[in-house]
Amino acid sequence: MKITELLGAMVQAGMAPSSNDRMKNSLGGGNVLDNLAGMMGGSTRQPGGGGLGDILSGVLGGGKSGGGGIGDLLSNMLGDAGKEIGSNKNIAIGGLGALIGSLLGGGGKSLGGAVGGGLMALLGTLAFNALKGSGQSKPQLPVGLLEPQTDEEQQALEQTSELVLRAMINATKADGEIDQDEINRIVGKFEEIGVDEEGRRYVMNQLRQPMETEELIAAAKGQPELAVQIYAASLLAVEVDTQAEKDYLDQLAAGLGLTPQLTERIQQMIGLQQA
Repeated sequence: MKITELLGAMVQAGMAPSSNDRMKNSLGGGNVLDNLAGMMGGSTRQPGGGGLGDILSGVLGGGKSGGGGIGDLLSNMLGDAGKEIGSNKNIAIGGLGALIGSLLGGGGKSLGGAVGGGLMALLGTLAFNALKGSGQSKPQLPVGLLEPQTDEEQQALEQTSELVLRAMINATKADGEIDQDEINRIVGKFEEIGVDEEGRRYVMNQLRQPMETEELIAAAKGQPELAVQIYAASLLAVEVDTQAEKDYLDQLAAGLGLTPQLTERIQQMIGLQQA
C-alpha cells in the first residue's frame, strides 16, 4: 500500500466542493491552466503516454522558461520555488502533470499515485512560496517538490504524504463526526478508482478514528515547511463554511506556529475568502 496512491485517490474521489478550484488557484488560476491546455491541444492524457506529463517534463527538464509560452506559464505556477530549483532536473514533473491533467478533466484509475505525488509537489510549492513571501529568506525545499532519488527520500515522501492525508481527514471531522453514508461514499469511490482492500481499510479506519489534532501538530514541530503543508492540505479538504471548521483551522494554525500573516498569505494563495 502506497500512501501517495491513497492521497491521489482522495483527490480523485473529491474532497470539498471548492477543492479543485483552490488547487487551480494555487497553480496560478484556472485561466493559466486553460491556456496551458490550449497550447497542448487540450491533451490531458496520462504522463508517460505522450500527454501532459511528458510535455511538462520536456519544458522544465532544463529548468528554463523557454522565453515564453508554456515555459513562462509553468514558471509562474512554481513561483519562487521554481527559481530556487533552477536547473535541477529532479522536480516532480510527472506528478504535477498528473495533478494538472486531473484538474483539467483527464486521468483515470491508474493515476492515483501520480496525482498524489502531484498534490505533494503542489503543497511543497505552496509552502516554499508562502514562507519566502512571509519574510523567511531561505526556506528548505519541502518534501514532495523534488522527485525522490533514493529509498530514504521515497520513505520521507511516504511519511509526509501520510501526515498530509491524516490532516485532510482530520479536517473533515471538524464540524462533527463523519457519518456512515459519507464513509461509504468515499470508500466506494476508492473501490471504483481501483484502490486495493488494504488501502480502503486504512482510510476507513482513519475516517472512524477520533480527531488527532495534537498528534499532527507534534509531528510538524520544528519543521515550518511541513507545518504549512499540513495547514494548506487542511484548507483544501474542507469548505470552511462553518464556525466549527473556522475554529478548527485557527486552532491548527496556532498549534503549528503559523503567524496570522502567514496563514492569511496561504489562504490568499489558494483563493480562500472567508466571510
